Amino acid sequence: MAEQVLDKIRSVGVVGCGTMGAGIAEIVARNGIEVRFVDVDEVAVEAGYERIRGSLERQVQRERIDGDERDAILGRIEGSAGWEILSTCDLIVEAVPEVLELKQRAFSRIDEHARPDAIIATNTSSLPVMDIAVHTTRPNRVLGFHFFNPAPVMKLIELVRTVITDESVVETAREFAESIGKVPVVVGDRRGFIANQLLFPYLNQAVWMVEGGYATKDDIDAAMRFGAGLPMGPIALTDLVGVDTFVGIMDAIHSQFEDTRFAPRPILGQLAAAAFTGRKSGRGFYRYEAPGSSRTLADADTRPAPDPASIAGWTSVGVLGTGTMASGIAEVCAKAGFEVVVRGRSRDKAEAVLARVAKSLQRMVDKGRVTGEDMVATLGRIRPTIDLEDLADCDLVIEAVAEDLDVKRELFGALAPILKPDALLTTTTSSLPVVTCAMATDRPEKVIGLHFFNPAAIMKLVEIVTTVRTDPDVVEQARAFVERIGKVGVLCGDRAGFIVNTLLFPYLNDAVKMLESHYATAEEIDTAMKLGCGYPMGPFELMDVVGLDITLAIMERLRDEYRQPSYEAAPLLRHLVDAGFLGRKAGRGFYVYT
Repeated sequence: MAEQVLDKIRSVGVVGCGTMGAGIAEIVARNGIEVRFVDVDEVAVEAGYERIRGSLERQVQRERIDGDERDAILGRIEGSAGWEILSTCDLIVEAVPEVLELKQRAFSRIDEHARPDAIIATNTSSLPVMDIAVHTTRPNRVLGFHFFNPAPVMKLIELVRTVITDESVVETAREFAESIGKVPVVVGDRRGFIANQLLFPYLNQAVWMVEGGYATKDDIDAAMRFGAGLPMGPIALTDLVGVDTFVGIMDAIHSQFEDTRFAPRPILGQLAAAAFTGRKSGRGFYRYEAPGSSRTLADADTRPAPDPASIAGWTSVGVLGTGTMASGIAEVCAKAGFEVVVRGRSRDKAEAVLARVAKSLQRMVDKGRVTGEDMVATLGRIRPTIDLEDLADCDLVIEAVAEDLDVKRELFGALAPILKPDALLTTTTSSLPVVTCAMATDRPEKVIGLHFFNPAAIMKLVEIVTTVRTDPDVVEQARAFVERIGKVGVLCGDRAGFIVNTLLFPYLNDAVKMLESHYATAEEIDTAMKLGCGYPMGPFELMDVVGLDITLAIMERLRDEYRQPSYEAAPLLRHLVDAGFLGRKAGRGFYVYT
């Protein structure tokens, strides 16, 4: 296929040699194709050369290419301030700043010099391709060619066809993208395409949490890294994208969909107006050592480390429940040196926790991560029971029963007269109001949420959920406890979904809405989010793992809490749940499993 494509695309033009244009020129030339780039003047042309040379030199230093290969790549690249250099190109990619008028002017100039049979592409990430294409005399030969930054590294390309793009143009573009080592997905001309339309509302929601004081930027970023497995937290990613760029993309998406979740939060406009545009300026939501640096500096949000002295006398932890979550929590606490009392409704269920922990630890022994002696010692610290009274001497009790508020309230009420006065009582709820559990006791100030993530023995995150009644000393004790058991604790308020679920599940729901609109397939959407955003799993793969019924239940809880129409669960999600297609556990969800 590569040889056939080279017959069609022997020379590629690039208009604009900034960060993105230079990256496109580099990756094309690295694949043996001649590149001709245009910039506004000779100074800009030389700056473009320097970007490409600098990138290639770094590859030489990392021993990914040698000096001869670097020179050969540079030999295939020619830059000029004159547009006539584009006259021999088979494909021309516009990569000027994300401003519609600039792109339209660039396309008019390209049209004056390009061959009649040349393909013209825009690298826009959010603007309507058709609004750009009509500034040529051959809009049927125009499409979107959305590379992701950094272009030499990121594998995804979104190919955006308009209603009049020739099919042969799309097919040639697809073959060309594959020939330079990219993975193309073909989508329609809708603002934001796949990746940005799903990514930016999620980022905007995270900004809303910071702006409203619900959680700090550090906690939100840590929550999504450790709780959702994302490569970067949303606030850090906003700084990396650029606050000004973020505002432009959100404005473009909002103008098409008019959903309040797509309207950039006011703090974004304020930061942009103050020239606090993120990493590139040295300050955005974070402060950086220097413009362009990834190293952040401590600021007012930087919280002191927990004080281990606040729980120095703690020796025992009670766990209420016998399911997977309770077993994982019991294992973690026992490994940290606590005596653990596991209370189940029957002796068999309580003892099953011990068996489950033993099985988990044996896997660790087999992998050489735990010694046999440590395994025996850990299991010796876990005591199954069926009596609530056996929790009387515990310093902390963690409730991990079914996600049913009535059941939790009944347990909290029963525990209140049993526990010693200074004992902390916590719930692992993922979505129910912690304060309602607290008010079922005689010590609401001693109640706090500790939302572990499954599997609790492995996942690092714990969301520490404070209520309006929680004592500040209890918060500090909870922080110290979470650190002692080797987890990462983040603080947030008592609101449905807390941090992770409030940010994650609307994104998943948006993906379902995109699928049911027939904009892209589940496979294409999953590919776009994995390759374009670095997510470990695509949204449909993730929902199949989590369970479509769980996804639906959390969306309903968020809708009831926030009362926003955009939180209404996608009809397709409801239909699949009603049909019993719940994901991997049912053998079918968005995908079919054998």
